[in-house]
Amino acid sequence: MREVTKERIAVLGAGPMGLGVAYQLVRDGKIPVVYEADDRVGGMAAPFDFGGMNIERYYHFHCTSDDAFFDVLKELGLEDKLHWVETRMGYFFDGKAHPWGNPLALLRFPGLSFLAKFRYGLHAFLSTRRNGWKDLDGLEATGWIKRWIGEEAYDVLWKKLFDLKFYDYANQLSAAWIWSRIRRIGRSRYDIFREKLGYLDGGSDTLLQGMKAYIEANGGEVRLGSAVNKVEIRNGAVTGVEVAGEVHAFDKVISTIPLPFVPRIMPDLPSAILDKYRALKNIAVVCVIAKLRRPVTGNFWLNVNDPDMDIPGIVEYTNLRPMDHHIVYVPFYVPGEHPKYAEADEAFLDKVKRYLFRINPTLTEADIIDIRAHRYRYAQPICEPGHLEKLPAVQVPVRGLLAADTSYCYPEDRGISESIGFARRMARMI
Repeated sequence: MREVTKERIAVLGAGPMGLGVAYQLVRDGKIPVVYEADDRVGGMAAPFDFGGMNIERYYHFHCTSDDAFFDVLKELGLEDKLHWVETRMGYFFDGKAHPWGNPLALLRFPGLSFLAKFRYGLHAFLSTRRNGWKDLDGLEATGWIKRWIGEEAYDVLWKKLFDLKFYDYANQLSAAWIWSRIRRIGRSRYDIFREKLGYLDGGSDTLLQGMKAYIEANGGEVRLGSAVNKVEIRNGAVTGVEVAGEVHAFDKVISTIPLPFVPRIMPDLPSAILDKYRALKNIAVVCVIAKLRRPVTGNFWLNVNDPDMDIPGIVEYTNLRPMDHHIVYVPFYVPGEHPKYAEADEAFLDKVKRYLFRINPTLTEADIIDIRAHRYRYAQPICEPGHLEKLPAVQVPVRGLLAADTSYCYPEDRGISESIGFARRMARMI
């Protein structure tokens, strides 16, 4: 039988990290109250009603290395909801979608010399098998990649991805962070010729709702539509949170909201700590989701290098998770202060239609059933060399206060598994 403590703990944010914190707290005999500004749990993994189809606003998938994700599925009895699918990758280059993602596809890919292909393949192979990241932490990513694969392969295969996802930050990224992304996908394979990815029946919401139900069944609360306006701090200790003009008393607070919001709701922190939060950089996203009558290609991933398209690629989600219609995600990553982010949704929707018709000229307007756009201002933390050294400590110098977001998953990316794994460790810090 669990020993339940009476200590009052508030968790800010009900994304995968916030739910992960609260989930671990109740497993440890504590009774948290989760505050979420949105009307649903999940953050970037939250679903929406796409014309009768319940689907994530931003795409998610699972790799064979997602151990923290597997652990929670097992604990909740949801393992049978996970399915593995052999997926395909493609590369749209020189006006055509080419096979991608295995040695044979690399050898047949046009526009590169044999030496450039060899260097690219060797770098991918060694990155997948590398385990340590500390010696990459201080290196800048584009320089690290160019030293391995050369300018020719970088210009064709990497440059557009960096430029169209990170813009002015393209030459400020940690090599360790980029390497971890290469390794995660590279290790999720049957063999060198076949890739496999996973999906959940019902999508990410199956896990999110399972965690929420467990939290509530064990005495915790999840309060939706409840934005925390301020964390109350007195005499160097947390005393509560203010919600809708009312102060709720708490002994401890764990914040998982995006770090750029921290100075706004914790203005009483020391100025040196606030300056660290304000110095952190993030990329926004406008993610367009199209519902089609036919697939665009047979690929799950399609990298794009085309002078007429300002996207690094598209994700054909239903080539992973079967659904009644074909779903395509087209993300536009852009700094939140960039003029492009201020453009109307219609500008992005029109672009996506043109791009899909260019990739597959047989598609017509009649094939598009519906098309939507979602925005998230703090979608992607920018992880520079030496990233962890630039972050404030998780245990803020205020008694009873912890604050983190997906920036702390470094060198791993901001996935659901990484968020939950870090969240469970953070819950134990309390």
